[in-house]
Amino acid sequence: MPATVTQVATGLATRLATISGLRTSTYMPEQLNTPIGFPVLESIEYHRAFQGGDVQMRFSVIVIVGRYLDRTAHASLDGYLSYSGATSVRAALEGDTTLGGVAQTLIVDSATNISSVSVAEADYLQLQCSVTVHA
Repeated sequence: MPATVTQVATGLATRLATISGLRTSTYMPEQLNTPIGFPVLESIEYHRAFQGGDVQMRFSVIVIVGRYLDRTAHASLDGYLSYSGATSVRAALEGDTTLGGVAQTLIVDSATNISSVSVAEADYLQLQCSVTVHA
């Protein structure tokens, strides 16, 4: 039986929590306390194998780094976007590709949409990582 969306989102948030100083959530919180990372479900493909054997879930893992005009937020992008290292989002997520045993595997496909986002009349710097999870 494939993992549920909640199980995968929890697993992704747990992996993000391995990045020191990064707050995490399984959904976008009402109030931002940066830096914070959370997964957002984009799509599910059910019939990738016979009898539901390879359900694929695509998530955007969003990291809101800090205020857009804060140079510290921009400086921290290098670490979050790096292929490896203590603050690498890719390395943290792929550090356990089974998400604690709930998924078959996952891959961080890309980092995209490095931009500003407005929340509660404030502009924040964000990045999104595209993640494919084989549940």
